[in-house]
Amino acid sequence: MNQWTKDLLSIALFVGVVALIPVLTDSGVTLNFVMMALFACLIAQAWNVLGGFGGQFSFGHALFFGTGAYFQAIAQITWGWNPWLALPCAMLTASLVGAWVGALSFRYGLKGSYFALITLAFAEVFRIVSLSVPFTGAGVGLMLPLKESWTQMQFGSRAGFVWLILGMVALALCVTAYLRNSRFGAYLQAVRDNEDAARAVGVNPFHVKTWATVMSGALMGSAGAFYVQVFQYIDPSIGFGAHTSVEALVGAIVGGIGNKIIVS
Repeated sequence: MNQWTKDLLSIALFVGVVALIPVLTDSGVTLNFVMMALFACLIAQAWNVLGGFGGQFSFGHALFFGTGAYFQAIAQITWGWNPWLALPCAMLTASLVGAWVGALSFRYGLKGSYFALITLAFAEVFRIVSLSVPFTGAGVGLMLPLKESWTQMQFGSRAGFVWLILGMVALALCVTAYLRNSRFGAYLQAVRDNEDAARAVGVNPFHVKTWATVMSGALMGSAGAFYVQVFQYIDPSIGFGAHTSVEALVGAIVGGIGNKIIVS
């Protein structure tokens, strides 16, 4: 049995065990705790893709979180989209923002503390802009209308949200398992360990780091979309606030940078 198969089996076991929790208990306190623990796991894994495997420490992952959250809200409130359609589009939009930030940053060779600061700056710029433009609700924020239904991704109990966030965590775990066992993951870790040496053997650090930012942004955007569906509200300080970035990086650092499974 190769390592890839072992990783997938361990992920399947984890998902199977956690999926049983809502079946075994209907305690709102317990389910809310599990939901928020999985949420912390998701944003830590999102940061881990870029910061752990890629070695690019970001202080501005709230940028991707807020992008996903606002797209999820705007798509439903303004455009009348179904939330199940809005979710993958929110992830795509966050990944495009990641591609933009990565291309700008890595094109000019930013890394280390310079990359950390530029990501923080991008998140702050987005926060200030969202305070001013009308389609984000400015400083008031946006509130989703209550439409309790599976089709509207608004569940009658926390059980539905636990299963939803568990699916997102499973996706994040599969991404990190892919990075542990694929050629691209080896390239990314080579760039992390020694960028000049990786370039000397034919690895393109710019492309590798940019794609890692895209993947990280998509996962963080899914967390933002999930937040909106659970709490039905988003504003600039929640979406692009530094506390979200800190929660993501602290969870990854405490859980173990570069590990496949992180539970915060």
